[in-house]
Amino acid sequence: MAPRGRPRRAAGRGPAVLSPALPGALLVANRAEIAVRIMETASGLGVRTVAVHAADDAACAHVARADAAVALPGTGAAAYLDVDALVRAAVDGGAGALHPGYGFASESPALARACADAGVVFVGPSPRTLELFGDKAAARDHAGALGVPVLEAVEPADGAALLSRLGPGGGVMVKARSGGGGRGMRPVTDPADLDDAVRRCSSEALAAFGDGAVQVERLLPAARHVEVQVLGDGTGVVVLGDRDCSAQRRRQKLVEIAPAPAVPAPVRARLHEAALRLCDGYRGLATVEFLLAGQDIAFLEVNPRIQVEHTVTEETTGLDLVELGLRVAYGARLADLGLATPPAPRGAAVQARVTTETVGPLETLVPAAGTLTRFQPPAGRGVRVDTHGYAGYRVGPRYDPLLAKVIARGATPEAAAAAARRALAGFDVAGVAVTLGLLQAVLARPELVDGTLDTTFVDRHLAELAAAPRETVLPATGAPATGAPATGAPATGAPATGDAAG
Repeated sequence: MAPRGRPRRAAGRGPAVLSPALPGALLVANRAEIAVRIMETASGLGVRTVAVHAADDAACAHVARADAAVALPGTGAAAYLDVDALVRAAVDGGAGALHPGYGFASESPALARACADAGVVFVGPSPRTLELFGDKAAARDHAGALGVPVLEAVEPADGAALLSRLGPGGGVMVKARSGGGGRGMRPVTDPADLDDAVRRCSSEALAAFGDGAVQVERLLPAARHVEVQVLGDGTGVVVLGDRDCSAQRRRQKLVEIAPAPAVPAPVRARLHEAALRLCDGYRGLATVEFLLAGQDIAFLEVNPRIQVEHTVTEETTGLDLVELGLRVAYGARLADLGLATPPAPRGAAVQARVTTETVGPLETLVPAAGTLTRFQPPAGRGVRVDTHGYAGYRVGPRYDPLLAKVIARGATPEAAAAAARRALAGFDVAGVAVTLGLLQAVLARPELVDGTLDTTFVDRHLAELAAAPRETVLPATGAPATGAPATGAPATGAPATGDAAG
């Protein structure tokens, strides 16, 4: 079993008031690091926590971290998508509220409705809002109607015609209409590849989100991925900050920075204003994602839930976003929370996603499996680690490969990136191959912090980045454990598909 223990919590100020009352118990309808993260905040607020787990996932750390645990029927990701089982677990566990985390059923209107029917508070927006933003085509139409710039998108049957209109050099992105996290997405430039991309994206989306619908969208080349964090109380919305998430491997994020560096003030203001317009009347946490190319912005999607990279916004604002989401779900207003005006960012923060993967032949993504024989995350001033890993934990292929998020603060983006790189050099992990070397190579690139790194940068430079040797400050420990890269040897990899979201 995983050891009981409490991960480090984001430091800083919390809400200005402690009312209205929070639930006596909270069911966390998720797993792994985000479930541990939510439970940490809930426990700090005196809220009892209830975990759920698939039959093959009882050893995951979130189960031991909770005050009680309920087994779900089935195995793998499908167990965490079972709406009826999740709500039944909340009722049977005496939980007055359910937090969906990210991925899995976090954007499911059916889950929100089922919670309401059972008298369980859903920590998130209304079912109607989830229907709007959970469907990328509907969200895109909503943005267009509000005057927010969007990219042309069509149904799969019209994808070839769109490619033809774009002409030589043009491309499209086949994109799942539900979910997030880069799953169910593939770029296409050759019409002959379109049908296969549609089939693959549809199958991937169905497995991850229970919805195989896709759309075909014009591809914007050489663009950055910038997102805006908002919080709404149903009557007002406030921007809590923005982030750059352009360091991606095949649409899977590797490194995120807050605030987004090198964005001109007028462009940043347009991004924030567009996010506020899109989320007018929203209740809960949401992330509004955009593409940024020069001075031009284009709306991508709204993620109506907490985001994987919420950590960097927490570190630059001193806010606990999980706590804010809980309090808003129980009726708190922005003024109650001391957020009538946007918080000013303090310095910069960088998050690096450590995953259990390697880059295989022909730059294919190869998930790694095995048992963690050593696992000691880095620590120190300005360093935070969110993880569910522990020595003895068995990493399998059925769940997302995200193992840990290493977050570092600094006065500038450059300082934060350097601190994150040093922190990774002190991450002692063995037994399963991880992506420490690749992340260090990305963090060392000046393009990461000067605003010139676009969403294709890592893919274009992958061979060079993956070949970079891992830096380490760990003492020599002899031969590495079976299945682990030697200390100081290249540790390469990149995120693949799974249950984590963007």
